[in-house]
Amino acid sequence: MFNAVVGGLRKRSDQTFSRIEHLKQKTIIMDIIKYKSIFLGASVLMVAFAAYAIFSFGFHFGIDFTGGSMWQLKIKEANSEQIKDFFMKDLQIEVSNISFDSKSGAYSISFKEISDAERQLNLAKLKAKFTGGVEDQDFLAISPSVSDEIKQKAMLAIAFVMFGISLYIAFVFRKVSRPISSWKYGIITLITLIHDVVIPAGVFAILSKYLGVSLDSNFIVALLVVMGFSVHDTIVVFDRIRENLLKTRNKNLQEIVNASVNETLRRSINTSLTIIIVMAALYFLGPANLKFFILTMLIGTTVGTYSSIFVASPLLVVFQKLFGSR
Repeated sequence: MFNAVVGGLRKRSDQTFSRIEHLKQKTIIMDIIKYKSIFLGASVLMVAFAAYAIFSFGFHFGIDFTGGSMWQLKIKEANSEQIKDFFMKDLQIEVSNISFDSKSGAYSISFKEISDAERQLNLAKLKAKFTGGVEDQDFLAISPSVSDEIKQKAMLAIAFVMFGISLYIAFVFRKVSRPISSWKYGIITLITLIHDVVIPAGVFAILSKYLGVSLDSNFIVALLVVMGFSVHDTIVVFDRIRENLLKTRNKNLQEIVNASVNETLRRSINTSLTIIIVMAALYFLGPANLKFFILTMLIGTTVGTYSSIFVASPLLVVFQKLFGSR
C-alpha cells in the first residue's frame, strides 16, 4: 500500500512537471521573465522622463480648467498673428491660445470670460477690420467656479478609477492566495495604471510647452479610456496565470508566469493593434478638434499594451521574491 501511495505521488508529480514542460514548449515565444530587468528598466526610464516633463513644463490648461471663453470664427484673408494682434491691441482682450483648423477654415480663440453683449460688440469690430469676411461659428463661456469644479471632479475621477480597479482585482483574486497573495495583484495593477497615465501626460506636457496645446476635459476622458483598455489586457494575463497556478500547483512561479504571458501574447497584441490602427486613422483623417484627444488614446493604448505584457507579469515575480507568500 505504501508503495502504491508513493507511486501515485510520483505519477502526479510527473504529470505536473510534464504539464509545465508542455506549456513551455507549446507557448514560449519570448522569455519575458528572463529579461524582466530590461523591460522594467525601460518603463522606469519612460516614467521618469514623463514625470520630469510634467513637473518642469507643467500644462497649458484650457478654459475647461481655468474658466474663460472659447470663440470659433471663420475669418478670411487673415492669419493667426493678425487676429491675435487685433484682439490684444484693438479689443483689449488677452488671448491665451489660438489654433487653426485647416479642414473647416475656422480659428479657435481662447481668452477671459466675456458677456454675450461684449461678444456682439467685438464681432462688429472684427467685421469692420477684416472686410474679407468674418463668420461666427461657435462660442463657449465657462465661469471660474465651474472650471474649478470640473478640475476637482476630473482628478477625483482618475483617483477613484485607479484605486477602485485595484481593489476590485485584489478582491477577485482573493481565492488564489498561493504562492501570490491577492493584494499583490491589486498593487501591481495600480502601478501599471499609474505607468499608463503618467507617460501620456508627460507627452502632453511636452506638447503644451513647445506647441501650446491646451489640456482640457477631453484629455481626462482619454486617460480614463486608456485605463480601461490597459486593465482589460492586464486582467487577461493575470487570469491565465491564475488558471495555470490552479492546474499545476508548482512552486516554480517564474516558469508558470512566463508560459502564461506567452499564451496570451498574440491575443493581447492583436487586440491592441486593431485599436491602434483605428486611432491612427482617426488621428490623420479625423476632425482637428479631436486630434490631441485621439493622440492621447493612441499613446496610452500602446503604453498600456506594453505594461500589461512587460511590466505587470514580471512584477509578480519581483514581488514574490521581495515579499514571499505574504
